Amino acid sequence: MEFKRKYRTAIFYKDYFEKFFIKQSEKVRAKIIWTIQLIEELERIPESFLKRIESTIGLYEIRIKQGKDIFRIFCFFDKGKLIILANGFQKKTQKTPKKEIERALKIMEEYKNEK
Repeated sequence: MEFKRKYRTAIFYKDYFEKFFIKQSEKVRAKIIWTIQLIEELERIPESFLKRIESTIGLYEIRIKQGKDIFRIFCFFDKGKLIILANGFQKKTQKTPKKEIERALKIMEEYKNEK
């Protein structure tokens, strides 16, 4: 068994991400897991997998493509090495829906207030 160096660790915060994850097909779940592992193991993450949300402070999106379907998982960092997974959704339009970003920002705020 080969152990890869982890540069960061992804964790769920409450059940926001989990509710999204369990609704997905097996193929999509496998792609999500693969992408999260990649983000944990790569020192420099390409923007095609993890991108900062322009209009926010500290919010990022994990970008997943499975066939023609596109998914986004919002996340943020804690102490630089811990990735907190917030909410996820299937992207159906060019622009990320504002309500999804607002929801992720609320989750991030809630996390920081509980610390």
